[in-house]
Amino acid sequence: MTTKSSALFPEIATIIKGLTPDNITAERKTVLQPLADFIQSKYSKNQEIRLNFICTHNSRRSHLSQVWAQTLANYFDVKNVFCYSGGTEATALFPMVVQTLQHSGFDVKAISKNENPIYSIKYSDNEHPIIGFSKKLDDDFNPKSKFAAIMTCSQADGGCPFIAGAEQRIPITYDDPKAFDHTPQQAEKYNERSLQIATELFYVFSQINS
Repeated sequence: MTTKSSALFPEIATIIKGLTPDNITAERKTVLQPLADFIQSKYSKNQEIRLNFICTHNSRRSHLSQVWAQTLANYFDVKNVFCYSGGTEATALFPMVVQTLQHSGFDVKAISKNENPIYSIKYSDNEHPIIGFSKKLDDDFNPKSKFAAIMTCSQADGGCPFIAGAEQRIPITYDDPKAFDHTPQQAEKYNERSLQIATELFYVFSQINS
């Protein structure tokens, strides 16, 4: 695919250029392949590509995945990609995720401040912002049909044997950085998880052929 990194905020473009997808193991690439195949199938038919990243609380990994997927779809110029996130329950977008995204160059602003804040997350001056807040996977904000449900945590994957409206269910699970909350390693581990997700989604979108 062609890329258009000039459209991204410079810090984000720099991070993307420093990713190392060649280091992804063959075993992990096998896990990622169904997502690449789903995107390719929709893209080849000029259909909308709806990706709903699902985790238990929709507070950490699912949001990082949603944001990076939307950003990398733009980077690789894959059209008609719409990324969402949801949980088996709604909590709140964890503040350290907001900080991690900001440190990566995203422009994150709270547009509603309550127990479950709503954030505008921008990766480019001229692209629609990603709206980030915690919600259940079947929230009205999310698609009702013709989407891929990407399970980003094993608990949600095991706890949701059926997801209504999902065209395909794809488990791509990540270790929870929550394990390092309120420790000296917190910022490092959240950034580590963010970069892992970014690297793997870079690999996925790099496989799409026009």
